Amino acid sequence: MNRVSFLAASATVAAAVAAPASAQGVPGGTHLVERKADFDERLFAAKVGRPADVRQLWDAVAFKPGVWNNVKNAMNGLAFGFGYAADAIAVAWCGHGPSAVYAYGDEVWAKYRIGEYFSLKTDAGAPIGSNVYYASKAAIDPKADPDDPNGMYQDTAIATLQRRGLIVLACHTAIEEQSRGIVKKGFAPAGMTASDVADDILTHLIPGAFVVPSMVAAIAVLQQAYRYTYITLA
Repeated sequence: MNRVSFLAASATVAAAVAAPASAQGVPGGTHLVERKADFDERLFAAKVGRPADVRQLWDAVAFKPGVWNNVKNAMNGLAFGFGYAADAIAVAWCGHGPSAVYAYGDEVWAKYRIGEYFSLKTDAGAPIGSNVYYASKAAIDPKADPDDPNGMYQDTAIATLQRRGLIVLACHTAIEEQSRGIVKKGFAPAGMTASDVADDILTHLIPGAFVVPSMVAAIAVLQQAYRYTYITLA
């Protein structure tokens, strides 16, 4: 499979995994602890277990946006330095704790004042009001020069990395726990319960994000069952 066909296939799979996994229409279901009946294990296996020659997972807890440059560098090094074909590389993003919010859509960031809640600030010191890490900054062009600073292969945007094959996993447990904090600290609209907030977040993730029951559990499965190598940045 060449880069062009791989990128097109990745977009198709990403659209598929955005579909709710549970009967209630809430990915991962509505329990505090996700149940097996609400976890789409078949789709998870198809996503993370697709044929690949090299597999890597990124474990991210602390909110450090610079990590996306490292993810980009890993994908570039594997593709252009080591010479792995694009469809032979499987990279999974495993965000939990504050880093779970990279998988939240703009509506969630605005409605629950995510920037304020986590004290995430712009360079000017203002709370970040939307998921500024998601949208592509460069055109999707598999024939782009990897050295072009404005080209696709130097773009650290999550959407661009997804088009290149990045698997974005979202932690059900983190979302449920954060929802309780959002309500407790007054960041949710009046009358909303923690369960309401969790359901809202789970149904307004970035396109292609796939909900796993618990990220710390998913990382173990990725390593043991699917042979992903582990990396995290201190």
